[in-house]
Amino acid sequence: METWDAIRARRNVRTYRTDPIPAADLDRIAEAGWRAPSASNRQHWNFIVVTDREQLQKLSTVWQGARHIAGAAAAIALVIPQPQDERMKVVDQYDLGQATYAMMLAATDLGVGTGHSSVGDQAAARAILGVPDDHDVAFMIGLGYPADRPLTPVLKPNRLPFDEVVRHGSW
Repeated sequence: METWDAIRARRNVRTYRTDPIPAADLDRIAEAGWRAPSASNRQHWNFIVVTDREQLQKLSTVWQGARHIAGAAAAIALVIPQPQDERMKVVDQYDLGQATYAMMLAATDLGVGTGHSSVGDQAAARAILGVPDDHDVAFMIGLGYPADRPLTPVLKPNRLPFDEVVRHGSW
């Protein structure tokens, strides 16, 4: 798939077919996150790829918006050290956003749907994934082949009008 088509085809997918995702494809998706830009190249992240059905089920309980993880073929947990100050928290969150989107585009290119989630219950998420207490499981990405329709460019996305969002030169 061409990059522009992947950008236009990517959408939140939260219902998945039962087909497993090949390990090489999961590694490619994770590599996209690994290659994402990072402030000062700090790379304050770790990615945990989960395919175990029991772990996925447990992870689906750490936030109300994570229920789709239970039906996913896989999930990637994005883990960061607890920030030393508010500035580092903002920088790390921005970096994770870039990594998340890179992984989502790579998944779309492979025909794999994605749905992101926050994590509310840190203690549970750490326990499920074996994450040290000085790190946070910041976000999760559910991965799987879409149950409803394949990923193709969305011609009329449900977005605010372009001219209301994009300005040139000034507000």
